[in-house]
Amino acid sequence: MIQTKIKEAIKKYSNELTDIRRKLHSEPELSWQEEKTTEFICQYLEQLGIAHRRTEPTGVIATIEGKRSGKTVALRGDMDALSVEELNKELSYVSKEEGKMHACGHDAHTAMLLIAAKVLQEMKDELPGNVRLIFQPAEEVAEGARAMVKQGAVDKVDNIFGIHIWSQMPIGKISCTPGPSFASADLFKVTFKGKGGHGAIPHDCIDTAIVASSFVMNVQTVVSRTIDAQHPAVLTIGKMVVGTRFNVIAENAVIEGTVRCFDPQTRDHIEKQLQHYADHVASLYGATARVEYTRGTQAVINDKYSADLVQKVAATAFGEESLFSEKPTMGGEDFSFYLDEVPGSFALVGSGNPEKDTQWAHHHGKFNIDEDALAIGAELYAQYAWVYLNE
Repeated sequence: MIQTKIKEAIKKYSNELTDIRRKLHSEPELSWQEEKTTEFICQYLEQLGIAHRRTEPTGVIATIEGKRSGKTVALRGDMDALSVEELNKELSYVSKEEGKMHACGHDAHTAMLLIAAKVLQEMKDELPGNVRLIFQPAEEVAEGARAMVKQGAVDKVDNIFGIHIWSQMPIGKISCTPGPSFASADLFKVTFKGKGGHGAIPHDCIDTAIVASSFVMNVQTVVSRTIDAQHPAVLTIGKMVVGTRFNVIAENAVIEGTVRCFDPQTRDHIEKQLQHYADHVASLYGATARVEYTRGTQAVINDKYSADLVQKVAATAFGEESLFSEKPTMGGEDFSFYLDEVPGSFALVGSGNPEKDTQWAHHHGKFNIDEDALAIGAELYAQYAWVYLNE
């Protein structure tokens, strides 16, 4: 089922794989600012003789054309970093950019996909079809995948596969189960307007500190009392700005938060309930409310055929013991926008190892990966493409 040449080649290039990852880690670039990363990818693909083109403003789409005609499978790796100060100061490849860090593993994704591309390019005469390579910017702001789709990333693609390094899973483990994997991730903003005044005469005012506080306490019942408990959902208030001074009744209050779920009907219901609760709480106190609801990423729902294929590939390439069933996460992933266009799946590759201090959560300043995961991810990319095209 798997291609032994791929396994041998990944092993041969393992040092180069690590070097690429460390280079990218030390030179992080934020969403839509990945100029150096894009240029590095283009130069690397140029040396390999892989046809490619830059996307706007950053990112790369490339295609490895097999000698024989067949299907086209896409492999996606994201490449943007985060506004996080790296705390791993002892690393030889620590971030050179103050306040910027690859705190989510996108440096690893890019490195793994580049080495997978190198190996597949060497085998292109044996490929019965084509491999599309998508080096995506701006995943962290949930905009990159949609932009890449608009610029032709999945045109004439039959299937797509993506990987995310996962520090919450042990090194050597791979998870890709059919059905929900990542939740939809939406943003909302509620603005209350009341009537300000002196703190000594509250009876002449409409205090939005009270209005906003009431809303925060009551809106939690949207999930706990209006949604089927078998349809998981999260409604989180992350920010509340109210008032200007200790003895001034607040005239305005602004609340911001996020909604996460897997079911489209649940998503629609929560959006309507936010407006309903805001209007009624405001009316109770004589204030007004304005709700702005912004839909972010869709839920990542793994196609059964693709997810089952990943499991078969992983079990054959790395052993049955490599298979892991990670629970769906309420985190968001814009890989979902590719799955709106073509069937596919999204796998998690474990990189957590307390002995190497790589168990820290994603987006934490101490985040790092057990680099043994790099070869696993690179091989999984390449083996999946090989097996899919030969199915």
